[in-house]
Amino acid sequence: MAASSSSSSSSALSRLSNIQNHLNPIDSLAKNLVKISPEVSEALSHGHAVVALESTIISHGADYTVFFACVQGMPYPQNFETAKEVEAIVRNNGAVPATIAILEGLPCVGLSTEELERLAKLGSKAQKTARRDIAHVVATRGNGATTVSATMFFASMVGIPVFVTGGIGGVHRHGEHTMDISSDLTELGRTPVAVISAGIKSILDIPRTLEYLETHGVCVAAYKTNEFPAFFTETSGSKYCRQLSELRYVNMKLKLGSGLVIGVPIPREHAASGRVIESAIQSALREAREKNITGNAETPFLLARVNELTGGLSLASSILSL
Repeated sequence: MAASSSSSSSSALSRLSNIQNHLNPIDSLAKNLVKISPEVSEALSHGHAVVALESTIISHGADYTVFFACVQGMPYPQNFETAKEVEAIVRNNGAVPATIAILEGLPCVGLSTEELERLAKLGSKAQKTARRDIAHVVATRGNGATTVSATMFFASMVGIPVFVTGGIGGVHRHGEHTMDISSDLTELGRTPVAVISAGIKSILDIPRTLEYLETHGVCVAAYKTNEFPAFFTETSGSKYCRQLSELRYVNMKLKLGSGLVIGVPIPREHAASGRVIESAIQSALREAREKNITGNAETPFLLARVNELTGGLSLASSILSL
């Protein structure tokens, strides 16, 4: 049964890649601006399944991936080994992994083992790169670890329709006053890539995040559940039940121009207690306000503090959602 399911998933991904390749072929300009690994290039040209991966899980500059933010950056060589494990999971499910990063000013789609290790050794020296940072990192010939928005941008540029990651950003709690909203959401509204994750991070305002996505025309679905997952836990209290069959295909055929969010809940046996997590989040939010921690510093602080307050419970769940 598991083998049949894996084969079916691989076949579906392959069809999506093939359709995307015909509808949006890689033009000569993109080829000149972006380095595509031979493996990824061959897979795309033959319509084989390719899955994009962001690179902030490799560098320590990620407030995006909960695990690394909680421990203030996984040191080398653990980050390198984890990156290889993530790619191996993609391969074991019948697809080609395409980790995306910027190395010496050159956007790379698909990293060799040597390039993965190089990025792992750079750690915090590699700039956390969202869409807004791409031009700067490329122009200065810098090294950049891509977040959700930048990864989506490059994936779409070369024709990769699917991107898998841990959790997406969103509207921060009290975002109606601070306007602190992740660029992930804006990117989802204008870039036709399906983003599959364990949901929206629990430290964020999940209902408002879903409302924001709706405003930007982003289709949101949950896998085998009628409630959108909250990354640490299976449920968030926000009801979502859409049939996934052919969803991505129709989104492309109609040329809606927006992305797709698919929430896959963390397995029940690994989910952290929702009430314990929520209590820790409220405490961490109060501390952040008292210490006037805002902007880019807020998410890493909240994630690390929630991990401390739950005695590692949130960390254990976040590892299993990667």
